[in-house]
Amino acid sequence: MAKPTITVHHVRAVLRGAGRRGIDTVPLLQASGIPPLLLGDDRARVTPAQFAHLFRALYRATGDEFLGLGGAPSRPGTFAMMCYAVLGCRDLGGAMRRGTAFYGLFADGPDLGLEVTGTEAVFAVRGDLGGHDEDRFLTECLVIIWHRLCSWLVGRRIPLTRAAFGYPPPPHQEEYESLFGCPVRFGGPRTEAVFDARWLTAPLVRDEAALGQMLRRSPFELLSRHAYGTTVGEQVGRALAGALRASPRLPSLEETAARLAMSPATLRRRLAHEGTSFQQLKDAVRRDAAIAGLAEGREPIAEIAARLGFSEDTSFHRAFRRWTGTTPGAYRLGR
Repeated sequence: MAKPTITVHHVRAVLRGAGRRGIDTVPLLQASGIPPLLLGDDRARVTPAQFAHLFRALYRATGDEFLGLGGAPSRPGTFAMMCYAVLGCRDLGGAMRRGTAFYGLFADGPDLGLEVTGTEAVFAVRGDLGGHDEDRFLTECLVIIWHRLCSWLVGRRIPLTRAAFGYPPPPHQEEYESLFGCPVRFGGPRTEAVFDARWLTAPLVRDEAALGQMLRRSPFELLSRHAYGTTVGEQVGRALAGALRASPRLPSLEETAARLAMSPATLRRRLAHEGTSFQQLKDAVRRDAAIAGLAEGREPIAEIAARLGFSEDTSFHRAFRRWTGTTPGAYRLGR
């Protein structure tokens, strides 16, 4: 089943640095299978594969690991050297301190920090990255990459207690809890991710051979959106996606509640507490599967509609326009 799709806000953000350098981004979008016209609609979304292709194309075009979004370029290979530098540390705390110190050696580099307060460890991105990260995409990428790199180093996912962002909530704020796997808040004094300080004593379990394999898939492997299953919404989404793989008929709220060993009323209440609903999750699963099918380009639109449980093409077209702001045919032709 298709992975969760990516909002067009992130597509616009990742293009900003190349645009400032005068790079024509339209061919890069087209080569990635992303219709340039989609950028004009806030409801538009792309597949993870499309976004990964665009990310790699921008990496090559800018020659900058920060894609032109930082105050100064980060030469290709910088992240890899930081990883090799931290690999010799005995535990995660030593690795994080060495890694943040590594980036502190570069003029106009990101100002990263690790602080310990009582039982909490805080990884912080301080400052505004030279004032060029107006969408905060690079700032958020740094938090995600460092969290997932740390988890990879110790061989276990490190649960985040919370994440805070030093700016007002963006239009797509509802996606942040699933993106970071923890409660989030906006408008704080800085951007940070908080976790249990006991993880700092965890030993590193990776060697250079494993690091070499990981780096060949980076950085997008570390940026790829992971559903951690820590919220009821994620559990429902996974159950619905699995069901859609087997049949066009999606289970009802009552059937899903029974599978999760709770009453329908409890499921509704818990989803509402997370800012979503069963219908929204059903729409998201179908939306992501539709976008993935259209992006692959081989399956006829009528067959996609039937596979996703739509009895008529017209109802699928209406739903797709509501989800993305365009029609299935226009989306596919735009590629």
